[in-house]
Parts: sequence; C-alpha cells; structure tokens
Amino acid sequence: MRQSGGLLVRAVLPCTILLAGWIGYSKLAEQVEEKPTPAAEERTLRTKVEKLEVIDYPVVIKTHGVVQAHNRVTLAAEIAGAVTKVSPSFEAGAYFSKGEVLLEIDEQNYKTALAIAESRLLAAKSALKLANLNEERKLRLIKSNAVSQAEVEVASATREQAEADADLAATEVERAKLDLKRTKVLAPFDGRVQTKSIGLGQMTSPNSPLGEIFAVDFAEVRLPISARQREYLELPEFADDAPVEVVLQDAINEDSDASWRARIVRTEGVLDENSRELFAIARIDDPFGRNSDNPPLRIGQPVVASIEGVVLRDVIALPRAAVRQLDKIVLVDSSEKTLLPLSIDSIWSDAEHVIVSSSEIPTGKWLATTAMVFTPEGAKVDIIPDASPPESLAKCTSANDSESAAN
Repeated sequence: MRQSGGLLVRAVLPCTILLAGWIGYSKLAEQVEEKPTPAAEERTLRTKVEKLEVIDYPVVIKTHGVVQAHNRVTLAAEIAGAVTKVSPSFEAGAYFSKGEVLLEIDEQNYKTALAIAESRLLAAKSALKLANLNEERKLRLIKSNAVSQAEVEVASATREQAEADADLAATEVERAKLDLKRTKVLAPFDGRVQTKSIGLGQMTSPNSPLGEIFAVDFAEVRLPISARQREYLELPEFADDAPVEVVLQDAINEDSDASWRARIVRTEGVLDENSRELFAIARIDDPFGRNSDNPPLRIGQPVVASIEGVVLRDVIALPRAAVRQLDKIVLVDSSEKTLLPLSIDSIWSDAEHVIVSSSEIPTGKWLATTAMVFTPEGAKVDIIPDASPPESLAKCTSANDSESAAN
C-alpha cells in the first residue's frame, strides 16, 4: 500500500510542475495593452526685445599698470665724516623741497682744510709777486749787459713756476670750499623719502648710501597695449604729438569711486619680447594731491586705466549678454514677430557691449535679450513687456515723494 502511494506522488509532482510552467508562459505571452502617449504640450517662445539704434560709439580701452616714480635716486655722501644733524624731512615718508638741507656732516676738518688751502694760496701769490719783480729786474739789467741771458731765462722760468703754483693753490682752495659745502646734503628736487639708511653720529664715506628718495612733481604708469587695442588708439610717438587722456581707478579697492586724470605722453617704442605688447607711459600730475583736492596715489599702487580711443561711426552696440557663443544673436521681426538667428562679425567688444557695423543688422528688427534654448528661424514669438509698476503704485510713490519733499 505504501509503495503504491509513493508511486502516485512521483507521478503527480512532475505533472504539477509542467502545468505551473505552462500557465506562467501563457500569462507572459499575452500582449500587454499599452496606454496611448499623451500629446506633447505646445509651448510658445517668449522673449524680451530691445530696439537697435545706429550710433557713434567712443572706444574706451581698458588696461592696467602700477604707479611708479618718474625719478627715483639713491642719495649718497660725497665726503667722509660723522653725521652731526638729520633733518625731520629726512625720514621715511616725509616730504622735502628742492635745496632743503636733509643731513649735515661734521665740517670741522673741512674748515681746517680750507684755511690751510687759503694760506698756501697767499704764499703762492707772494712767491709769484717776487718772481715777477725778479724777472723785471733781470730784463732791465740785460740791456746794459749787467746780467747774462742765462740769468734772465732762469728768472722767467722761476716766474712761470710761481704762476703754476699760484694756480694750483687757487684750485685747492676751490676744492676745499666744495668739500665744506658738501658737508650739507641738499635735496636735488621736490620729493619724498622712501627709505633712510643712516642715522645721527654714524660715519659716512664717499659714495656711501644715505637713503632712497623720489620726485613728487608727477608720477608715471606703464600701460600695456595689445596689438588689437592699438588699432583703436592714436598714441603719441613724438614730443609734439597730442597726449591721450586716461582715467585711472584703484585696482585694489574696486568699491572706491576715486579716480585720477592722467595723460599718455610717450610710448617705449619697443614691443615686449614675450607678449608683443607696447607699453605706453601715462603721466599723473600732482599724484599726492599736495596742490589739489585729489586723493593721494601711492608708489607701487596697481590701477585700472581707461583710455579714450577713436570713435566708431554708424555702428550698433549690442548688449554683451545678448550675444551667444561669441558671435550668435537672435533677432525678432518687428512686424511679423518671428525669430531670425544671425551670426555677426564684431568690430570691437568690451565688458558691456559688442559693436557691429550697422550694415550687419537688417532693418526693422529687434534684438532678443532672453536666453532661449531653441530658436528656429521663422518661429513665432511672444514679446515679454518691460515690467513697470501699476498706475496706482506709481501714483502712490509720486505722492510719497512729493510729501517727503514738502517735509
């Protein structure tokens, strides 16, 4: 009996597996009914537009540079001695005037040297006087054959030697006076002290540095000008060429509204070996504001320069934000309200505008200023009006402004 039950189980189990597989295959083989895909929603292109006008556009070249002194020198001693006095004007950052005594060196030795030189000059003059008298006497005596010709020649030679000694003594006096004068170190120009390298009581020697000073009548800035920028500038090449106006602004503090007027007065005339740029020299008068109300410039201060260039005639200034991929713009037909993608060839560009010739833009077109991913030619477009406050809000604002003005 048990053997018969086991055979039944063995026969039923494979049949059950086959039946389950057939049922699963039938379910999977049935075609699933697909739901219809909803139709794509049609979207209308919308953009803001800007009217295009033909104008004359003044080119402004932007470049940069560093303020530097036009005359910077190392002040040096010309004689040896101990420093006995230092002027308050000879301190780092102090101003001084031309001819002002900045430093004094002990003059006692030089006064003594001058006195000795003057004494030698007096002795030489006396010897010369005696030699002249002796020569004159010999010349009178030779007429009566009282002296020989040889004695006359000796007297003349002695007189010539005395003249040379007197001239040498006079030269030594002048040198002693000059050395005494050099005990006072004078300012060679109106300037300012950059560094001081000597102090009271310190010994100096000829050519020993005393400090660095620079002139303050004007300063200069080296401005690099690229080859493309040079096309739109008329730079002075000769001394009588008209200078080019420049406006300088602080490159460190961009929020500062301070500016300085400058003039390009010359160019270096040699292109930089690496960048092939030409350096123009701009001059700033009264850079420290000593004779005006201008804020002071600092030597070594980086500045941004705006240079007045040529005026481009009959051009259109496109907002830079409306130019895509460097040379792509989208126009809108003012009557049909359809799109017209266009490639442009710019004449000039700066941070705000891209300048094109008026002949590049067809008439009767507006400029699309809204970024659009898809701009098919001829597509209809809705114009987004410029946002403006409601009339009621405008009236309220006008009333409040009037009330504030009255108060």
